[in-house]
Amino acid sequence: MKELTAVKTEPLSTSVAKSEGVKKPKRSANKASRSATLWPPIGFGVLFIFIWQLKGFHKLFHLELYQLPIPSAIAKAIQNNSDVLWSYSLYTGSEMIGGCMIGSAIGLLAAIAASFIPRAGKGAITLLAALNAVPIVALAPIMNNWFGDGVASKIALVSIMTMATMAVSAFKGLRSVEPAYLELMHSYAAGRLAIFAKLRFRLALPHIFIALKINMATGMIGAIVGEFFISSRGLGFLLSDQIKLGNMPIAWSCIIIAAVLGIALYYCIQLVERIAIPWHVAQRAKK
Repeated sequence: MKELTAVKTEPLSTSVAKSEGVKKPKRSANKASRSATLWPPIGFGVLFIFIWQLKGFHKLFHLELYQLPIPSAIAKAIQNNSDVLWSYSLYTGSEMIGGCMIGSAIGLLAAIAASFIPRAGKGAITLLAALNAVPIVALAPIMNNWFGDGVASKIALVSIMTMATMAVSAFKGLRSVEPAYLELMHSYAAGRLAIFAKLRFRLALPHIFIALKINMATGMIGAIVGEFFISSRGLGFLLSDQIKLGNMPIAWSCIIIAAVLGIALYYCIQLVERIAIPWHVAQRAKK
């Protein structure tokens, strides 16, 4: 009889440790890639502020301190006027968010309606996109004349500015469906509404979120410029008023706060996007 040779087996803990050891380099590589993406902009920002504080840009562009205040003076102005700046930031932020939501909703509804009648809808979306060609300085006085000098006129202005972006982007997403997907849905005898709800709208979500992120920046510009004309509150009103008075630290405080507010809302939309469409290739690449 042939002697039986014992098969050498490894304990379960050893195999698990080895499998984990295989995954660790991948996780560490992801962390390294995130760090490589994160640190360069942070370092550039710190270097930019450091050069600004040392008056490097003043020497380069021959500027005086009353023309371009240094970061420490801007920070002091924010600290000394925090109550007013906070109140006006909330006022401008409400105009921006309200206008963005209304404009994006109208644009999305227009894109959905156009997707059901693509031939006529494409022409309607093109006409809607022409609104972006109208200068904001022309729209702002008209909106103030129609809706008064309150919040409503600024919300209407931001709505018009953000409507076209959402309509064009959403319409593109709703119509950019691969024929194979449509054939599969037709093979299951799916109707137009079922195809829209389960296929077209789902595939259009990345385009919708792109439009929302663009509208965050566009909405802030619209709200600030709208307050330049006729307003008694808001960051745009305070910015215009302080520039006329030559109080540049407070004026720059309004600019910094508006930029921070726009960036914060942009990242809020990005967070919602990660939660809503984790299946998208752009979100999988970030994991």
